[in-house]
Amino acid sequence: MKVKIKLIPTEEGKTAPLPQYQSEYSAGADLCACTDKPVTIAPHGRALIPSGLAIEMESTGFGAFIFARSGLSSKKGICLANGVGVVDSDYRGEIKVAVLNTSEQEYTIEPFERIAQLIFIPVETAEFTVAHTLSETVRGDGGFGSTGK
Repeated sequence: MKVKIKLIPTEEGKTAPLPQYQSEYSAGADLCACTDKPVTIAPHGRALIPSGLAIEMESTGFGAFIFARSGLSSKKGICLANGVGVVDSDYRGEIKVAVLNTSEQEYTIEPFERIAQLIFIPVETAEFTVAHTLSETVRGDGGFGSTGK
C-alpha cells in the first residue's frame, strides 16, 4: 500500500524521519517523537507526543493503528494511554501519540526517539440494525473469563 506523508516540522524547523520497518518482516513501522526538547513523563503521568507526520492512505479500506513499542512497554513501562491509537483513512492532521508512564520512575523521551509503531490494517464499516433477539451459541452471553484460563 502506498501512503503519502506530510512532514510537520518542530518550532526549530526539524522534521521527523519517515516511519521505518526495523526488519524485513516487521508488521509495524516505528514512529518517532518529533520534539525539539526532551519530554519528561512523571510516574503514572501522561503526555501527548507529536510524530511530525500526517498521512494519506491510498485506500479507504484501511486504518492506521498505533501500538506501543514492546521494549519501551516491557522494560520502561511506557505504554499508550489509549491502548491502541486509531488513525482513520480520512484524517489529515498530525499523528500524535498519547503515552502513559506506568512505572514508579520518571521517563524522559528524547527528541526523535522511537516511541510507537504504526500498523496498517484492513477495516470494514458495519451496517447496524436493531434486533430483538440474537442467534444462540454455546457461549451465549458468557464473558470476562467465562471460557476458562
